[in-house]
Amino acid sequence: MQAASKARLQIHFCVVLWGFTAILGKLITLPALPLVWWRMLLVSGALLLLPKVWRGLLAMPVRVRWAYAGIGVLVSLHWLSFYAAIKLSNASVGATCIALGPVFLAFIEPWIARRKFDPRELLIGVAVVPGVAMVVGGVPHGMRLGILVGVVSALFVALFGSLNKRMVDHGDPLTVTCIELGTGALFLSMMAPLLPHAGAAFVWPNLHDTWMLLALSFGCTLLPFALALVALRHISAFGTQMITNLEPVYAIVLAVVLLHEQRELDGWFYAGVTVILAAVFVHPLLNRQPGTTRQPELLGTAESHGMVE
Repeated sequence: MQAASKARLQIHFCVVLWGFTAILGKLITLPALPLVWWRMLLVSGALLLLPKVWRGLLAMPVRVRWAYAGIGVLVSLHWLSFYAAIKLSNASVGATCIALGPVFLAFIEPWIARRKFDPRELLIGVAVVPGVAMVVGGVPHGMRLGILVGVVSALFVALFGSLNKRMVDHGDPLTVTCIELGTGALFLSMMAPLLPHAGAAFVWPNLHDTWMLLALSFGCTLLPFALALVALRHISAFGTQMITNLEPVYAIVLAVVLLHEQRELDGWFYAGVTVILAAVFVHPLLNRQPGTTRQPELLGTAESHGMVE
């Protein structure tokens, strides 16, 4: 098998694993706050066992470390709102909201990257509006707060994705991931008393949740990250984004098969999802640059979410 074909299959496998993050978020009985805290703590703790990460930390200027730490705060807020959206609605709704990330990115990246705004990107945002309206109309009234929280999560995706792009050449990807997730865990620890929660902010997971957290942290975070780092050497940025944009599709299919969520949602929801995903797939077509490779830092802290041009 040619290297490029093998790389595409690897990226598809990574996207399937990322699609499971929404499913596991629904299956884990912990509230969103301890769920995200444990995930960040486990992943960053595992990375600290690697000598390469320590070498990267020591070689990185203090100013750059602080910049990545700030991005880590945004990552923690993204994951917190993402899993809160799943808890307030279901995995399909959470995955659909995250599909809005590239739409927000079309508006936020020109501001952060200090490049000229492209009017074509405005069309993407306009095209998504009817899809969002159909999604809202296609879910039970009690799930609509989950949609609102999910949209906020997608906004955080665009923010930290754009900032990671700006910082793309300043650190080893594993080191960057360790700093961002470690800082995220520390930030949540400090903010826990101020965030709404029932009972203790951080609780020990039961046996069921422990296995699920391990699968989420290592099977759906570190494993696909490592595979993606290898695959990205052989596939273009455009090809990567077209594959990673399938993540909400995989997540929704998995939610239907494993959680039977189609019983909770009607045809308007799936029509709206189709409209949103169509706009998401148009975005890389408008900005196609097939000669470049995807920057690996962006895969370290977002499941995928189409964070590359």
